[in-house]
Amino acid sequence: MANHQPHRIKTISEFHEFRDLPKPEHPLVSVYNFEDLKHLNEEEPKSLMLDFYSIALKRHANATMRYGQQEYDFKEGVLLFIAPGQVFSIEGNAELQHTGWSLLVHPDFLWNTPLAKKIKQYEYFGYSVHEALHLSDKEEKMIIAIIKNIQQEYQSNIDKFSQDVIIAQIELLLTYAERFYNRQFITRKISNHQILARLENLLEEYFETSSLSKNGLPTVHYIAENLNVTPNYLSGLLKSLTGQSTQQHIHDKLIEKAKEKLSTTNLSISEIAFELGFEHQQSFSKLFKTKTNVSPLEFRQSFN
Repeated sequence: MANHQPHRIKTISEFHEFRDLPKPEHPLVSVYNFEDLKHLNEEEPKSLMLDFYSIALKRHANATMRYGQQEYDFKEGVLLFIAPGQVFSIEGNAELQHTGWSLLVHPDFLWNTPLAKKIKQYEYFGYSVHEALHLSDKEEKMIIAIIKNIQQEYQSNIDKFSQDVIIAQIELLLTYAERFYNRQFITRKISNHQILARLENLLEEYFETSSLSKNGLPTVHYIAENLNVTPNYLSGLLKSLTGQSTQQHIHDKLIEKAKEKLSTTNLSISEIAFELGFEHQQSFSKLFKTKTNVSPLEFRQSFN
């Protein structure tokens, strides 16, 4: 298969034209229904990269969206967040319809507002498609009400309050999404706990092999890649379920192995540090004391 570059769309007006939608009523903010989209022909690019934010609710879809190497079939209502510069593609039977809507927001609309910086802190914009937010009927109604408020506001006569009102609605939507994701982490305990178990097994295996001394501590990206989730999703999941980040879990496993070696072997502190992937003993000792409030030597002496 040929390696085609994604089709980049820089403006909301350009996107409307590309998908045969009426001209947007506001150049920097738009809401459209998926039922209004034209079907893409075989020759038209399916792989897209937008220069603006897209927040989409899709349900009863008969098309498949690919996001990186992941694939997702939208058979129920899910909320998906795509940030500027992310590549995604639509695949499937072009004759079959799906329903829902999408909110497009150009970064220029947020310029010089607190949300311009804050929106980059919402980690779910870095989640992949299979990590989308699954909404309950009640949650979906709440989100749709916000979207309708945004649509009504930019369709009304624009005044000096319009931008503030729309931005307040966008921020409310993003806050609700964060709350609903937290709920999803908790309610989907079976799959989430499977990830926790796999994380534990992955760290155990990594720390039991020569990977530590050869490659140093595993990175968050390495862990996430091996668990088939994005780093942001893994971080959000772990914080919700355990109160700790991925990095903290890695360090906890490190300290557990360090304590084991300090209490059951005659290896020197520097030898243990090397086996645990540290180039310098001082770095190991500093981390150990930060985590345990005692130095490695003091910990070892407590067993004598």
